[in-house]
Amino acid sequence: MIRKSICAGTWYPLQRRDIESYVNVNAKKRNALAAVCPHAGWVYSGKTAGEVFSLLKPASTFVLIGPNHRGTGSPVGLYPEGEWETPLGNLEVDKTVTDAIIHNSKFAKRDASSHAQEHSIEVQLPFVKMNNPSARIVPIALGDYRPQVLSDLGNAIYQALSNVKGALIVASSDMSHYVSAETAKTLDMLAIEKVLNLDPEGLLETVDSMSISMCGAGPVAAAIIASKMLGAKKAELIRYTNSGAVTGDNEEVVGYAGILIS
Repeated sequence: MIRKSICAGTWYPLQRRDIESYVNVNAKKRNALAAVCPHAGWVYSGKTAGEVFSLLKPASTFVLIGPNHRGTGSPVGLYPEGEWETPLGNLEVDKTVTDAIIHNSKFAKRDASSHAQEHSIEVQLPFVKMNNPSARIVPIALGDYRPQVLSDLGNAIYQALSNVKGALIVASSDMSHYVSAETAKTLDMLAIEKVLNLDPEGLLETVDSMSISMCGAGPVAAAIIASKMLGAKKAELIRYTNSGAVTGDNEEVVGYAGILIS
């Protein structure tokens, strides 16, 4: 089973040279357990995601958690097996880790339909392929942000990765949507502060109480939970920007943050 690209040539480039232009091959690599990366069209958010991936040491398995924007399929849907197509070559699903997460979770299900038209994971994959051409992936489309679901998923990811060397968790999220650049930065920094403090409960509470339109708060919270269980002690904001930096429109922007957790 091959999951065909739906965003190649629109959300991100088709040509290798254009894809590679978003990554700094000379960046000093760092150890990390998780990363937060945006998932908009690369013209807007690609520099932020690329800067994060540029810092990552090659990983063997990427667990990618993205919001299920369309709400189709399972609320916690793991792509069951096969490959995902990218312009740089296909990436194989790590069935062993996928099966382990499902085994250890009350909510996670094998479900390809939740990924059929979802972009939040696909736009990360050319970066994954550049990081390690032989890496395997575990795509998770998340639509249920209840604390008990996120705790369950974070624990299941920890259980699945506890004996896997060189694994990395990527939470796919944009920040505030369609507010002024000033408002976006004010609100987004409140949420980012909770991520930097490795506080998943505080992140969810802040996003809810302040009505922050951060679409991937659930994936980020689950990534924090899992990475803390794996030994994470700190987080670092690598880059924050918004779409207005490209469009020139600062009245209605989308915010983008790149964060490393180690």
